Amino acid sequence: MWFRNKGVDLLTNRTKKLTQKPKTNIAKKLYIYGNIRYPLIQRHSSYHKSGLREHIMIELLKHRFLESIARHPNLDWAVVEKYLRNNPKDIQKLQLMEESGGEPDLLQLGSGELIFCDCSKESPALRRSLCYDNEALSLRKKNPPAGSAMAQADQMGLELLTESLYRQLQETGEYDTKTSSWIATPATIRSLGGALFCERRYDTVFTFHNGADSYYSVRGWRGFFCFKG
Repeated sequence: MWFRNKGVDLLTNRTKKLTQKPKTNIAKKLYIYGNIRYPLIQRHSSYHKSGLREHIMIELLKHRFLESIARHPNLDWAVVEKYLRNNPKDIQKLQLMEESGGEPDLLQLGSGELIFCDCSKESPALRRSLCYDNEALSLRKKNPPAGSAMAQADQMGLELLTESLYRQLQETGEYDTKTSSWIATPATIRSLGGALFCERRYDTVFTFHNGADSYYSVRGWRGFFCFKG
């Protein structure tokens, strides 16, 4: 993955304290190195042993799940853990989301459906400076970015949040107060060369448009996939 050798560069730029001590040593270790610092764990050979990587990821998700009940009220962690252990491919998706700065968690929608989505306070740090899709990338001849949001999402097995999903996420906290995130854009807008992004400013969630070939160091994308437990 494009971010695997970049995560450690961010270690000195981000610090985070726990509001409460985790119940397991593994969870504590993950939050010492966790989230943006999480790739540091990969430098230890034991991290790659069979089953250990998945176990660490599940412990991290459990700790985040219990700290953010507002995103998924009335859901029992035991149901989530059983689902994850029976769906290793979804754990792999979550690992990619975590390692690129997304801090994934479950989000309960107004319809009652559940999705795993990027819940980092700001747009995932290792998924920024990207244009919207590969069509836009191919048309940008001068100073093209390293990639596109849609292509990365496809590579990770994710979809970009829609405007509706993005606004439902914002109901659970304050996200993208300093950054912005590309969102899934209707074909009618995309066919005319545009693409949509969202951000939160002045305690209000805004939806804006840009040329799909534009890219900025403070704009990334947020992804999701469905929880089918």
